Amino acid sequence: MQKSLRSPRQQLLQTLLSAARKDGNLTQAELAERLNKPQSFVAKYENGERRIDVIEFIDITRALDIQPVDILGQIGADADRRRA
Repeated sequence: MQKSLRSPRQQLLQTLLSAARKDGNLTQAELAERLNKPQSFVAKYENGERRIDVIEFIDITRALDIQPVDILGQIGADADRRRA
């Protein structure tokens, strides 16, 4: 199992979280404030400079007011398409 910052699933996660932030009309700074983190935290995971763990993922989705399962479902569906 590939755990690279550049794996297709990791890049998809970055894209989905960034899109959710933008769909919510939030800047990186605004999301970071909701997370009680510096803006660079959001920038780094969106730009692929760092991975997030599952607890951070849950916190991010809550701050974005989205369901974690929605993001995970899209990643799972993408993985299924790649295997087919």
